[in-house]
Amino acid sequence: MKNNLLTCAYSTCPNDTFIFCQLAKEADIEVHLHDVETLNQLAFEEKFDITKLSFHAWLLLQDQYQLLNVGAALGRGCGPLVIAPNANYLVPSASIAIPGEYTTAHLLLRLWNPELKNRIFMPFDQIMDAVESGKADAGVIIHEGRFVFEERGFQCLADLGEWWEGETGLPIPLGCIAAKKSLGAERIAQFEQRLKQSIQTAFDDPASTTDYVKVHAQELEDKVTRKHIETYVNDFTLDLGPEGRTAIDTLNKLAKAAGVI
Repeated sequence: MKNNLLTCAYSTCPNDTFIFCQLAKEADIEVHLHDVETLNQLAFEEKFDITKLSFHAWLLLQDQYQLLNVGAALGRGCGPLVIAPNANYLVPSASIAIPGEYTTAHLLLRLWNPELKNRIFMPFDQIMDAVESGKADAGVIIHEGRFVFEERGFQCLADLGEWWEGETGLPIPLGCIAAKKSLGAERIAQFEQRLKQSIQTAFDDPASTTDYVKVHAQELEDKVTRKHIETYVNDFTLDLGPEGRTAIDTLNKLAKAAGVI
């Protein structure tokens, strides 16, 4: 951080650009956009003041980064999907492509089926190609992948969000916004309020975010972009609330019990 400049990092995914659209225009915000697993990796170096993180990564970094009460991707019917060319159940030796070591998708897969040890890490947008080409027997897809996998001819072997909800009765915590604790409580609280206002503005006037979202949407069709935002941006994004906090605590406990963190 230089002077009053805040380095703020998030992904190019429509849910992130939607909620950060207004805030990104502020003069004291220096924006950095990366794939979520790149953000997870950079957070271990404490690269940015404010960063998007998978909850898996945040659980490992909670001593360094404070979870914000706003900006989270958390909800129902929005979990990662395990996909394959056919509906055969995965044998323990199957190779499975995963969108990053510290993604919540990886954590959920390990909780769901700890026998799957042949895990291949790659960027989320390469997973379906890897499965299609035979480089992996199956894949765990996130983001817009859940909206297009059937068009690509894949079968869903498991909905990890559905599994999570069945096990816990809680919404699934996927990603969050966190701030370096070294910023201090006052600075963090001020940023949190500003992000909340940016999110509220996006909710109140979605059209104001269209251009910014589209620039970073990696040529996604408009209908996929809309579904993406509708799926991952909700009331929990404005306020985690007691239920959201309980879901995060439960993920933490289950991950510790399984020896993942």
